[in-house]
Amino acid sequence: MAGDYESRMEKSVSSLKDEYSSIRTGRASASIFDKVRVDYYGTPTPLNQVGTVSVPEARMVVVSPFDKSLIGAIEKAIQKAELGLNPSNDGKVIRISIPPLTAERRKELVKQAKSTAENYRTAIRNIRRDGNDDFKKQQKAGELTEDQLKVETDKLQKLTDKYIDEINKIYDAKEKEIMD
Repeated sequence: MAGDYESRMEKSVSSLKDEYSSIRTGRASASIFDKVRVDYYGTPTPLNQVGTVSVPEARMVVVSPFDKSLIGAIEKAIQKAELGLNPSNDGKVIRISIPPLTAERRKELVKQAKSTAENYRTAIRNIRRDGNDDFKKQQKAGELTEDQLKVETDKLQKLTDKYIDEINKIYDAKEKEIMD
């Protein structure tokens, strides 16, 4: 029974990881472009489907379009994505240098990451509350005994603790990555 709630908690943690992958740190990473959409013949298309995103150096990202006629659209999409990056193209590839983060910007990013983590902790606790409510309804309906209710709520609490712990570890790693 608690398994249904575990999969929801797992999805929350996975979603947090996705959200954190788009937070730009001082290092170049192809994942910061995951949410960039390029206008490909009228269809918003993920950047990695219209070109190759590579990281040749620690502070440089290179985008090589599959179709050279898209180079302008790709450049516009990166500028519109509000990543604080200025792409430059030489007609064949787009180069994006990743500037080092200022101390102030690092603090802002840590604050943003902390707030995001808290939102996901709340989501986990909400899943626990939903589960406990369901178990109580089942007990009232006679589907669960008092002992079974206790066992299920204990299992759910252990899952909640496990996933909140995982969120804390992910946040700590992201904070360390931003501050390095």
